[in-house]
Amino acid sequence: MSGRPVKRSLTLKGHRTSVSLEDEFWQAFRTIAKEKNLPINALAAEIDVERDPNIGLASAIRIFILNWYQSK
Repeated sequence: MSGRPVKRSLTLKGHRTSVSLEDEFWQAFRTIAKEKNLPINALAAEIDVERDPNIGLASAIRIFILNWYQSK
């Protein structure tokens, strides 16, 4: 494992934002976006819209990834 999260840039609703994700989560996120035939920003936007406002975007992405692989 890579350990520390790395800050990554995304565009949501036309605005740049960043999330800090470990390399393994970032690679899984990119893989899922590819499987869904979506740009990574579009998948991030879907997650952002559906997430609990009390949960940060990076955590919401991690939970999405966990749920994705658990459902397979």
